[in-house]
Amino acid sequence: MKSFEVQFRYQDRNEGTVESTVKVDASSLPGGVAKATREFVKGLDRKQRFDMNKNGLEITAKAVGAATEVPAKTSTEAAAG
Repeated sequence: MKSFEVQFRYQDRNEGTVESTVKVDASSLPGGVAKATREFVKGLDRKQRFDMNKNGLEITAKAVGAATEVPAKTSTEAAAG
């Protein structure tokens, strides 16, 4: 799994420009963007979603790095102690 940082920006009627950053773990960039977008949109209310659809949503994504996994010990390492 790779880690991605996805930044969202849209124009709100009250607050002006609204920015948010979501970090997700996914196997590919498109999957990471889709996952982060679902999380971001779930957090918006009805009026915010309307403003986002009306004015457009700007998405910027970048890879942060691979998620660290603990390597499993081989049987010889485990036997050696």
